Amino acid sequence: MIEQIKNYIKTIYFYVALITILALTVLAFMYYWGNGLFQPIQVAEKIYYADNISPTHKLLIDKFNKIHAGKIEVVPIDLPFDKFSTNERKELLIRYLRSKSDKIDIFSVDQIWVPRFAKWTEPLNRYFMASERELIINQALKSCYYNGDLVAVPLYFDISLLYYNNDQLKKLPNYSTIKNELENFITWEKFFDISKELKKYGKPVYLFPADNYEGLMCSFIELMESQNAKIFVGDSINLKTKEAEKSLQLLVDLVSSGITPQVVTEYRETECYNKFIKEDGFFLRGWTGLSVWYKQNYNDEDVSSKYFVAPIPHFKDAKPTSITGGWNLMLAKNSKNKSASVEFIKFLLSEQSQKILFEKGGYLPVNKKIYKDSSFIQLHPLFNEYKKIIETAAFRPFHDKYTRGSDVIAYFLKEAINKNISVKEALSNAQRVINSGEIFIR
Repeated sequence: MIEQIKNYIKTIYFYVALITILALTVLAFMYYWGNGLFQPIQVAEKIYYADNISPTHKLLIDKFNKIHAGKIEVVPIDLPFDKFSTNERKELLIRYLRSKSDKIDIFSVDQIWVPRFAKWTEPLNRYFMASERELIINQALKSCYYNGDLVAVPLYFDISLLYYNNDQLKKLPNYSTIKNELENFITWEKFFDISKELKKYGKPVYLFPADNYEGLMCSFIELMESQNAKIFVGDSINLKTKEAEKSLQLLVDLVSSGITPQVVTEYRETECYNKFIKEDGFFLRGWTGLSVWYKQNYNDEDVSSKYFVAPIPHFKDAKPTSITGGWNLMLAKNSKNKSASVEFIKFLLSEQSQKILFEKGGYLPVNKKIYKDSSFIQLHPLFNEYKKIIETAAFRPFHDKYTRGSDVIAYFLKEAINKNISVKEALSNAQRVINSGEIFIR
């Protein structure tokens, strides 16, 4: 009997001890957990980012994901420029956003698409304070507002440039005179005189993309803006003006005179770049970053000492003008990960990220600090040329009807350049189709 009692007491002691140990273990675990020594298993918050994911974009995404490992993961949705035209990208995004899906958090848009996409996006006013907006260059930030709201932020900026083949030009006896003219805002009239002399060398003299797409519209609007002329009067298009005729006539004359080869009416930027490089052309209308593009598509040779930049020519008695480009970031209204998405956007706008975008990808920064960084500019002297040209920046119309209108206008511009219709007919037809609202099929 006594032995049974002893065994019973031992059993009680055993369970009391076991319970005590378990209790102390739980308390210790809770204590250490609370002090951050133990972390719960986390599932990263995934944010989906639709853009042309270049190697530089991928580099920044990987960098962000490493910093935020286990917390936020950016998943890229690649819409490459070599597979989708800008218009095709626009239509793809519109169809997706109309479906009210939450599978895209951040997407990039051509700056002129901002009014068109504003209704599908989350306003960013409360995410970006005035002090943060102050860090973005005005020429880029201006394209991000719609009806008074900040609905986008710029990822990078772009300006149109005149590239010239310095290796070819310096063989000419009047090289110094030509170079001086180019670097000091040459007029179209003077440019035509020089170009006519260069035709005898059998190389492409001046290349610009003239297919019926937005790139052609950039050349046309640039010429209009140089004359302080607009294509919109309220909600209507007005192309029956002397400024519009003068602008289109110049594009027609470039091709008909042989200064620009006829084949450009089938070319976009990439084809023009390739022809300029492969055939040692004299002049090219392009965007910032040709040297980086060359390295990515040809070899690692530094061609910055071969291809120089200058402002786009302008009409005599008109102002020098460079049309702006660039891509803005927008936050989808139906995103369920808005805070994490904004964190990634701010990472892309940081000084370090913007420097990487420029050095690795050739993308013009939007962060003001970089333009004031003397050591960075010393490493990249081309920045001084960019800063000069940025002062002449002009925008395509920030109008929600522009994107449809530009498709129609570009079609008729190309028809005129190909001499299928006259300049006046092209402008009149474009105006009629747009303002009547008739269905337009190319």
